[in-house]
Amino acid sequence: MPIIKPLAPNDHEHWLRLWQGYLDFYQTTLSDAVIDNTWQRIISNDSDIYGFGAWIDKEDESLLVGLVHVVLHPNTWNASDCCYLEDLYVGECVRGQGVGRALIEQVYTFAQSKHCNRVYWVTQAHNTTARKLYDTLATKTDMVQYRHDL
Repeated sequence: MPIIKPLAPNDHEHWLRLWQGYLDFYQTTLSDAVIDNTWQRIISNDSDIYGFGAWIDKEDESLLVGLVHVVLHPNTWNASDCCYLEDLYVGECVRGQGVGRALIEQVYTFAQSKHCNRVYWVTQAHNTTARKLYDTLATKTDMVQYRHDL
């Protein structure tokens, strides 16, 4: 089982490798400025964005094999914050070995410690492998997301 812990400033190189894999999976690119801003917000003590990494030991080194980013935010339907699981990525070499589940369970524990009222996320409809896992960990709602980019 991996060790799940908050991402730290010295994890940048490892995080960047996985973050790029995540962006490639979704066939998107971000500017270096946006990537740097994301990292700085994850490691900042003054941000509502948090990041956790899944680490495994292999051949005398610790490897980052999964990441999750969450955003805490207020909402109009409850007096406590919500926890939005914005990004979840597990390296191909360890998929199906419980890393994704461990990361989501860490998010649940973290959100409870922050007194959040719920954890929620979205995924692509055709991401069937991930959805099989999600179906065991949460309830699929009937909500449909609409977006207007600015």
